Amino acid sequence: MERDVMDYDVVIVGAGPSGLSTAIKLAQLAKENNKELSICLIEKGSEIGAHILSGNVFEPTALNELIPDWKDKGAPLNNPAKKDVVKFMISQNLSFKIPFPTFLIPTFNNHGNYIMSLANFCRWLGEQAEQLGVEIFPGFTASDIIVEDGIVKGIVTGEMGVSQKGEKKPSYQPEMELRGKYTIFAEGCRGHLGKELIAKFNLDNNKDPQHYGIGFKEIWDIQPEDHQEGTVMHTMGWPSNGTISGSYFYHGENNQVYLGYVVPLDYDNPHLSPFDEFQQWKQHKDIKNILEKGTRVAYGARALIKGGYQSRPKMSFPGGLLVGDNAGTLNFPKIKGTHTAMKSGMLASKVVFDAIVNDKLNEDLTEYENAFVNSWINAELYKARNWGPFLHKGLKLGFKGLLGVALAAIDQFIFRGKLPFTLNHKTPDYACLKKASESPKIDYPNPDGKVSFDKLSSVFLSNTNHEEDQPCHLQLKDPSIPISTNLPIYDEPAQRYCPAGVYEVVEDNGEHKFVINAQNCVHCKTCDIKDPSQNIKWVTPEGTGGPNYPNM
Repeated sequence: MERDVMDYDVVIVGAGPSGLSTAIKLAQLAKENNKELSICLIEKGSEIGAHILSGNVFEPTALNELIPDWKDKGAPLNNPAKKDVVKFMISQNLSFKIPFPTFLIPTFNNHGNYIMSLANFCRWLGEQAEQLGVEIFPGFTASDIIVEDGIVKGIVTGEMGVSQKGEKKPSYQPEMELRGKYTIFAEGCRGHLGKELIAKFNLDNNKDPQHYGIGFKEIWDIQPEDHQEGTVMHTMGWPSNGTISGSYFYHGENNQVYLGYVVPLDYDNPHLSPFDEFQQWKQHKDIKNILEKGTRVAYGARALIKGGYQSRPKMSFPGGLLVGDNAGTLNFPKIKGTHTAMKSGMLASKVVFDAIVNDKLNEDLTEYENAFVNSWINAELYKARNWGPFLHKGLKLGFKGLLGVALAAIDQFIFRGKLPFTLNHKTPDYACLKKASESPKIDYPNPDGKVSFDKLSSVFLSNTNHEEDQPCHLQLKDPSIPISTNLPIYDEPAQRYCPAGVYEVVEDNGEHKFVINAQNCVHCKTCDIKDPSQNIKWVTPEGTGGPNYPNM
């Protein structure tokens, strides 16, 4: 059966900050130059922002360039960061505030930044894009890439209304081709098409493997007497069981706090549970004293890019570009990637616009790489390049990683990222796991239902939903591996690294069985990253499936 085809000048995949900034800048350039330009942007979430999750303390550098009058246009940036606090947690009941003024610690200096909801900010960016004539289609997935004669020509949208058995249901909607003179992939961290493009075009040649963390977020309503609007707090230390994790605790508007925890996915103990690390962290007295009088209103989880400068792939290929976290643009020491994602999209737009108006089509636009290297993004990522490798190597040196923290701090706070060498981290995250028999088991406390919670009640707050009768989007290359290999060697870590209770090992008639509860999936991509056998492939479910975050 032939597919329906829609032709555009530019097709953009993903309505996060990079994709929306790409679309806006393209439309601005077309308007400024009196050119007609058809721009299509598709988003797999039920609406713009549905799959967006971030801390988020926002640095407005790129926004000031993209939409200088953003205040007049009502951008949802209403809560400037007023105070920075950095704490080191020694134990559940003990911590100390790092007493240095924040100007000495540039990565934790948030003067001029805003505490905001990235989901709501993306919704606002979407409105700006539509006002400029961009066609936005939420609820549509990009399931495949159209490649002809080695050139990317667009994408194929996913089918809808297909049963688990592969049969067409009454609600069936066929695939459709969205073709563009150029296609820009802005899928965010571990984009499933971006991953394919990197492999197909060898974009990571001579690069370090990409590295990741799993980030958690909750929103809480707290008591007015505990609320300090505009305060930004970060912590390190306890409970980090064999990994150097960190937290954030941001005082937003309306007596709400945004809090979360980031666990690097290069940890080596297969017994470690990132979700339970997060729940345990909330039991620290500094956190618990605030939360136990409040109410949890939202939960979510998402992998984040942290490989940085050494892991950034080549960002162009014939017919298309990678932008944002698809290209690894997040600044890990800052835990900020929105401003860099936006700027990468803006740089891509200028290159693509110039190519189209000059009839330079189907080419590998290496000018994008040149523009990136000469921009402030590249300078920022270069300064941050040794942070992650120092932390990783520090774990191997002992002292619970404190030596690595110290070396990373010296690099960033004293030398300002200008040490005359670049460290590497050549081991992929999945390959860092040790055997379960060689690793200490971790005894996590049971959730108390007041401050700490279980996975399923947490997933409920993410408003996650998938059409139940559809093909499973969590594909096993070899269905036997979870039980035959991962269970005896690694105690099947999918049971623990997944933040949504998707994977279980159960007994059935005296035999172990691997169960996939795909309905629970919050699209964090951790399984695609951390499975030690690289046996799990995350692909897009039906459009609109997954979490529906209101204001994350």
